[in-house]
Amino acid sequence: MNWFAIVSFVAILLAIYLYAFYKSRSVDKKDSEGYFLGGRSLMGTTVGMSIIMTNLSTEHLVGQNGQSYIAGVEVMAWEVTASVAIVMCAWVFLPRYFKYGVNTISDFIEVRYDTMTKRIVSILFMFTYTVSFMPVVLYSGSLIFNDLFNVEQHLGVSSMTAVVIIASLIGIIGVLYLFVGGLSLVAHSDSLYGVGLVFGGLAITVLGFIALGDSSFLNGLDHFVSQSSDKLNAWGDLDSAIVPWPTLFFGMFFNNLYFWCTNQMIVQKALAAKDLKEAQKGTMLVGFFKICGIFFLVIPGIIAYNLFGGEMQMDLAYPSLVNEVLPGWAFGIFGAVVFGAIMSSFIGALNATVTLFSLDFYKPVINKKATNRDIAKMGRILTVAVGVVVIAIAPLISLFPQGLFAVIQEFNGLYNMPLLAIILVGFFSKKTSALGAKVTFIFHVITYSLSKVFLTEIHYLYVWSVLFILDITILYIMSRTKPDKEDFEFDKYQSKVDLTPWKHSKLIGTLILIVVVGMYIVFSPLVLAS
Repeated sequence: MNWFAIVSFVAILLAIYLYAFYKSRSVDKKDSEGYFLGGRSLMGTTVGMSIIMTNLSTEHLVGQNGQSYIAGVEVMAWEVTASVAIVMCAWVFLPRYFKYGVNTISDFIEVRYDTMTKRIVSILFMFTYTVSFMPVVLYSGSLIFNDLFNVEQHLGVSSMTAVVIIASLIGIIGVLYLFVGGLSLVAHSDSLYGVGLVFGGLAITVLGFIALGDSSFLNGLDHFVSQSSDKLNAWGDLDSAIVPWPTLFFGMFFNNLYFWCTNQMIVQKALAAKDLKEAQKGTMLVGFFKICGIFFLVIPGIIAYNLFGGEMQMDLAYPSLVNEVLPGWAFGIFGAVVFGAIMSSFIGALNATVTLFSLDFYKPVINKKATNRDIAKMGRILTVAVGVVVIAIAPLISLFPQGLFAVIQEFNGLYNMPLLAIILVGFFSKKTSALGAKVTFIFHVITYSLSKVFLTEIHYLYVWSVLFILDITILYIMSRTKPDKEDFEFDKYQSKVDLTPWKHSKLIGTLILIVVVGMYIVFSPLVLAS
């Protein structure tokens, strides 16, 4: 047993916890806004790192590298094109969310439509976080930890039993973390874990190139480029099983707008900023990070293909690469970084789930007289309850053959397009129809569910492309034919924070968009994929 790895792992986790506890000690976690939103006190860097770590976890390290192991660099669409939506979030979505002073995405839905629509959105968020996102995070993290620390060998159990044990321990620690410290403690931890994950992820890529080149980084890079040209084209075929190229401008783009601009667990971190300027700084930081994500979320999968051949089960490619190239003394350090990634995503989704239930159901329905402290107390109770459910579901993710990342995306399809549709229409049209919003959601859920039965040969990104257009059309027609009694008044709401935008947001956002275009030129037949 590598005792140095274990000791360094525990020491790093303890040091980061103590730092985060010290930084968050001034926030009143017994108050609902302090527990759920960190007291609206976060600065731009903290917001950015917190969003990055909520988004980035082992389902990306394992899942996306698993997809690139099979299909190549076209998988980068999930990372690089996300930056376009992140810029839109900073320019278009955040100013409006802050203007209306909302705490959650569903709060905005209530402002623009009605309470019933809000609760439909909240239920869909909570359902998908609980049955797909959080279980996938725990399961994928357990795969890496089992490989890093040889848990099944030391305990003398099967690999699945080891995964169940690891997932349970991580889940329990995550629940305790959120229970004790709320969002503020998690956000400050993320600031350090985020830096560690960037350097740790890049280290695996560098070590992979060195292994590929027989101890020479440059030889490995040369081998990678010369022997992998068929995998270095970011423009997937029309019938690609991963990302068909036409969907970059439709289904993929629409999904990115949903995830980065309307997804509760992401937007909640931006809403915790002290003002709009800091929120925009944080999101722009995320935009640059997502472009760089290709170097440790996509490239390692292709390196694994070159090292091991193409016969491996896709979700084992990244854990096998880590186990192959990482020196023994670094296992504890890398394990701590990975643990932070798991914790951040797990806790981010858990916090979002608990926030939605406490603010959208407990206070207005179950206990109308609840004080802010009562709401925070219920949040802690629900943290434990949801955590137990997720831990129980996590091992079942192994039953999905299409890969970890696809599991999350296809579950999101239940509600991502209609949610984006009703928010965009709500932003720009005075005419609203609460009935139209409900009809749109019902139509989408039924149609999307049927597509999983009758259109199994058609890629889900194509399905989303069509469904978003239909969702927008239905909502527009309903808003014209069955509008609400009164037009919406955009100017009657007051923000809770300063709405002065960051003076460099336009310049930085434009630069991000230019770099995205450049990445797609480099990874095309014009340059590397020749």
